[in-house]
Amino acid sequence: MVIKNRKNRCGNIAVKLNRTRELLLDLIYPRRCPVCDSVLPFRGGLICSACAGELEVVREPSCRKCGRKLFSETAEYCRDCLSVSHTFDRCISAFIYNDAMQGAIFKFKYGNRKEYAQFFVQSMARIGWREIKTICPDALIPVPLHKKRLSERGFNQAELLAKGLSKELGIPVITGLLERRKNTVPQKMLSREARRKNLKKAFQLSSCDVKLKRVIVIDDIYTTGSTLDEIAFLLKGAGVQEVYGFTLCSGISL
Repeated sequence: MVIKNRKNRCGNIAVKLNRTRELLLDLIYPRRCPVCDSVLPFRGGLICSACAGELEVVREPSCRKCGRKLFSETAEYCRDCLSVSHTFDRCISAFIYNDAMQGAIFKFKYGNRKEYAQFFVQSMARIGWREIKTICPDALIPVPLHKKRLSERGFNQAELLAKGLSKELGIPVITGLLERRKNTVPQKMLSREARRKNLKKAFQLSSCDVKLKRVIVIDDIYTTGSTLDEIAFLLKGAGVQEVYGFTLCSGISL
């Protein structure tokens, strides 16, 4: 009992020290809005009230496969998912990739604004926790960066999101299972077919026998699903039964 009480006291002290550290950091390095980059009030939110209204949460109706927002109230799948057979089981996204989110992600990835990850992670956890709970995944797997791009950028945005979600949702994150062996060109300017060819054999697994049944692949943006399909193909070939995706945002489909 004495040992248990001592551990509890140590745990409480550690929590208080972390909170004190966070308060000091907020005073020395004030938080900034991930959209407009303005300084936020001390101990305020993680986004300014004006910019919060510019972000669009993905709500119903959404595609039952890729999770993108639909404009038709009667449609179940987007045109893309009706014409393409995806390897992944389903994908969900927190926000629509509009102008505000586009700017926020650009600063996050290319402006070294890693601190924005806290807002992104909390938003993703709040918006997606019900569906993630239904999936009941064994692990979260971030989409890896090639070592050259990782060296240039200094961090993997998908890994930051995955590790943050792991803490928020209590789901293990696995970072060493999937590797990017080909330094592919950026996908955003490529067609669907070009994306597919660009990603051919871009990834590899560190193990041929994966002891996981259900996993969620974490990434920042869903566009055509080519990256998720390629990863799902590898994971299912190694024994994973179900592969889902969870992204910070996705484009709008028809």
